[in-house]
Amino acid sequence: MRLILAALPLLLVGCSSWKPASEYIRSVPAERLLGYQQTQDWGGRIDVTRDFGGMGSGCYIAVLVDRQLAARIGVGEQASFQVPLGTRVLGIGIDPLDDTLCGKGRLRRELVVKVEEGSRQQFRIISQNRGGFDILAVEP
Repeated sequence: MRLILAALPLLLVGCSSWKPASEYIRSVPAERLLGYQQTQDWGGRIDVTRDFGGMGSGCYIAVLVDRQLAARIGVGEQASFQVPLGTRVLGIGIDPLDDTLCGKGRLRRELVVKVEEGSRQQFRIISQNRGGFDILAVEP
């Protein structure tokens, strides 16, 4: 019984994600980059990296720009998007192209991102044992 109680916190911590070291980050393959790949005159760039972690690790997460599917991102992957100037809605959700159990849940997190000419902003997709998935700005 004591062993179970001692191991329980370790199991719960194992569900939270962690930021991958740069040498372990892979680019999202071209077939899963579905939008915002052409250079925008007067636009900016948004980079999104998904953390490592056990929660949902066998599933892709949809990256949405202005609520349109822009990419299907896996664990330890990074995608870049060329976006027009102005206020953009950056979000994550369930992969609508997945017809397995991964595509049956509910997930919608969104951020308002102000894009200026030539700007580059970075975001992380994290998973937490209590809060599930979220997308956060990376502070420079």
